[in-house]
Amino acid sequence: MHLLESWVRFSLADNLEIPRTSQVNQANSLILLKILVILCVEYLKGKGAQINVANKFSKQFVSTDDVDGQDEELITERPKTEIFYESPKKIISYNTSPDINMSASINPYQGCEHGCVYCYARNSHEYWGFSSGLDFETKIIVKKNAPQLLERTFLSLNYKPQVIMLSGNTDCYQPLERKFKLTREILSICLKYLHPVAIITKNSLILRDVDLLKELAEQNLVQVVFSITSQDESLRRILEPRTASARKKFEAMRILNEEGIPAGIMNAPIIPSLNHHEIPSILKEAAKNGARFAGYTVVRLNGQIQKIFKDWLIKNFPARADKVWHQIQQLHGGQVNDSEFGRRVSGAGETSRIINQLFLAAKRKYFKNEALANLDCSKFRKGGNYTLF
Repeated sequence: MHLLESWVRFSLADNLEIPRTSQVNQANSLILLKILVILCVEYLKGKGAQINVANKFSKQFVSTDDVDGQDEELITERPKTEIFYESPKKIISYNTSPDINMSASINPYQGCEHGCVYCYARNSHEYWGFSSGLDFETKIIVKKNAPQLLERTFLSLNYKPQVIMLSGNTDCYQPLERKFKLTREILSICLKYLHPVAIITKNSLILRDVDLLKELAEQNLVQVVFSITSQDESLRRILEPRTASARKKFEAMRILNEEGIPAGIMNAPIIPSLNHHEIPSILKEAAKNGARFAGYTVVRLNGQIQKIFKDWLIKNFPARADKVWHQIQQLHGGQVNDSEFGRRVSGAGETSRIINQLFLAAKRKYFKNEALANLDCSKFRKGGNYTLF
């Protein structure tokens, strides 16, 4: 809201003829402007997306824009989290993207309460009949049978072990995990069958499962990556509002590494003119907390995320919006989206070069002994802990 206040102050001060000579008058003016902002803009705190966008698979869409210009008030309520249950027949997803080191992944949840406004997974929510906007953060699909499906897969005679990623789409430690504990159950099954697993998360809830992770690490069966975007709390609260703070994630990183659980950092996504300048300080703090490895990706706005992100950008950074948007376009050959393997995660052009040089310089300085060992697939046991031979 403070960003909106700044915009209103600079935009409307002259029209409102606000006195500028008295500190008292200036203070009163700011109060007035705050009231104007509250009356004019209903910003949903704790949510990344501020709108719902049309589902490309739906023929109809409910819009809050009145094309006839009627002055009747639109009554809307703050969206609450709804839970939907799904019983899939398979739980492991496979992909062939060269941009991802692991081709197998498990997503116990679809949709994510973390609410990261830039999240590439938003578009997948349209396959469930929902919007990739606010629906993605408030209509969460839970696969309650995920652990049972995984064990059934491990028992299949045709199954060949490979590193499984938790999760390839949405965060396996999002807030609802506290209640459902599906990720913990999945880790228990991986431990039972000695199956390797890699985890990427933006949440410090992972510390709950240190006991399981430690046993997996002793067998070289687990790696953890913390996705950290910014150390600026004022930015994080609006960019990815329900994720853990950078401080909590660094603390979790330290604890895991001290317990012998290899943990590293993915500084992602890099958004030019919003967080790219933080790369050196973030990598420095990660190394300080024992990070074994570091990587990054740049932002790309595929599908409907373009509309969601641009709406968010204008509402929060109106003076900087055009600059940020154009620099994102520079990363992807004039577009904000990119489907070309390699370039879509690292970008291209001058802006990409600057980001890459900044990252590599920081990495050379703080990660001189980077070590990322391959996880061990040879220990997998189809019969679990009860196999005698």
